[in-house]
Amino acid sequence: MKKLHRKAVQQKRQFLTNELIRSGIYKKNNKHLYEWTMSELETEYQYIETNRLESGKIQ
Repeated sequence: MKKLHRKAVQQKRQFLTNELIRSGIYKKNNKHLYEWTMSELETEYQYIETNRLESGKIQ
């Protein structure tokens, strides 16, 4: 079960990282995405998605 959970977390981290890169975010405050915590990735992704919806830039 632990392996499944770890794999799910890794997949989510990869998804969030890919989406942020696709949005043009590679680094923030001198920290590369791979250095971010899961919480930081999720927060930034939510921010990007919220702004994308508000601006009408649905992809």
